[in-house]
Amino acid sequence: MTTTEPPAEGDTLTRDIMTAPVVTVTPDTSVKDLAALFRDKRIGGVPVVQDGKLVGIVTEGDLMALDADVQYPHYFELFDSIIYLGSQKKFKEQLEKAAAAIVDQLMTRRDKVKTIGPDEPARAAATLMSRHHFDRVPVVDENDAVVGLVTRHDIMKLIGL
Repeated sequence: MTTTEPPAEGDTLTRDIMTAPVVTVTPDTSVKDLAALFRDKRIGGVPVVQDGKLVGIVTEGDLMALDADVQYPHYFELFDSIIYLGSQKKFKEQLEKAAAAIVDQLMTRRDKVKTIGPDEPARAAATLMSRHHFDRVPVVDENDAVVGLVTRHDIMKLIGL
């Protein structure tokens, strides 16, 4: 879990506002099927699960990377050497996403995904989303199984907007 904030008495919990059950995909889902899922379900992102556990998240933004221009790093030559001025790692990531055929090549991996537990205060989910500029946060149990998803829409309903 990402947060450990205990709920105060009377707090609305994440489980009270989350969307469940959650639409998910597996790492071997094709990008074509993913795009169709987003269109047909009118959603913008889904958790990626394997063997019942969260392994990543994939969003419309990741799909847009397929159509984006890859930014080649600038470089100069000095004494028969090439010196890169940009990040080669970032270039490699952009290139891999632009050529992706399956979700595994496109998704944000688990180690970079922020999550929240179902018994944590809903305000902690809102804070997490606001602080990191996320549109959605997976809700996972103690076994890292996805039990829900909190979206910006869920937070807006909570605060009455």
